[in-house]
Amino acid sequence: MPPRSAGTLASAFHAKAITATIRAHLIHVPARLARSARRLRLHLPEHRSWHDAFTELFTATHAPPTA
Repeated sequence: MPPRSAGTLASAFHAKAITATIRAHLIHVPARLARSARRLRLHLPEHRSWHDAFTELFTATHAPPTA
């Protein structure tokens, strides 16, 4: 998914942001990958100002298709 379309799905602020800002806020996210009981879990930092935008983008891209 191109960064501009990801920004549009994330929030109104990221819809108008330049590509470098979208990349810094939504794509290059520092996280820790943990494996437990055959499952992979992504641990994200809790105190990020754009946490809601990242969650909105994740929900939009991983939601089941509409009928």
